[in-house]
Amino acid sequence: MNILVTGGAGFLGARLIEALLSPDAHDLLPPGGRIVSADLAACPIIDPRVESRTGDIADPAFLASLIDADTHLIYHLAAIVSGQAEADFDLGLRINFDATRALLEHCRQAGRAPRFIFASSLAVFGGPLPEQVPESLSPLPQSSYGAQKAMAELLINDYSRKGFVDARVCRLPTISVRPGKPNAAASSFASGILREPLAGQASNCPVPLDTRLWLSSPGTVIANLIHAARLEAEALGQRRTLNLPGISVRVSEMLDSLARVGGEAARQRVSHEPDERIQRIVCSWPGDFDITRSRELGFTADQDFDAVIRAHQRDMSR
Repeated sequence: MNILVTGGAGFLGARLIEALLSPDAHDLLPPGGRIVSADLAACPIIDPRVESRTGDIADPAFLASLIDADTHLIYHLAAIVSGQAEADFDLGLRINFDATRALLEHCRQAGRAPRFIFASSLAVFGGPLPEQVPESLSPLPQSSYGAQKAMAELLINDYSRKGFVDARVCRLPTISVRPGKPNAAASSFASGILREPLAGQASNCPVPLDTRLWLSSPGTVIANLIHAARLEAEALGQRRTLNLPGISVRVSEMLDSLARVGGEAARQRVSHEPDERIQRIVCSWPGDFDITRSRELGFTADQDFDAVIRAHQRDMSR
């Protein structure tokens, strides 16, 4: 009974693997099972139950080596992030859609119908949006990244309908606070305006302060991804796409939380120089969702944004 995690060397993938290795996840990784991490870099988690495989997920030979008859659960996290996918259309399409299709096809050929957890994004939405996005709203992405995720969602749902995989499509909120260095995601500032000031460094906010974001802490996202794997198909029915819970916060409110938790000096380290490229992408995203269904299914959200910052501080003090 093996688990495949694509993007297993990344920030989210490595945290997910750690959670899957814990005793609390023994139902997902039984004794004798192993986790295969597939990424361009080696998985940072050192454990005899983890097999790190490095390669390009869009390479057919590499992809074919990842799945066998013992693969019962797949977390597909590997992706080209929003800003990079917008700047390099071909790369984004190759990784975010073509590789996803190839991975699904290998699942079909293996004939085992593994449980398939896909990390999608709120970037599938765009255009004129209501104050709160209902479950029934159709995707209308305003970026190549969002379009690639939306196309993958449709394909995954069809493979699930045909019984080739047992899918759960999880539209993740923007994750804040991410540790480490900024990346090419358009939403990278949502962590940078907190992480850097708390570390005594300057940071810039490139979007208007009244921009509303849909956010979740890393720990809550991991807990929800674990929960997604435990949900029975009967609970989901035909609707395999889920808007995962988050909290709706304006950027100005994030900075107020920074001042309360990290001190006014940290707040003063944040400048405000607009970036039109980032605004075009981020300001097209919804900032609030109706999460009645996902909460009824047992998914959770952070208490408030102060708690998100405190969770980051605890992580950094370990």
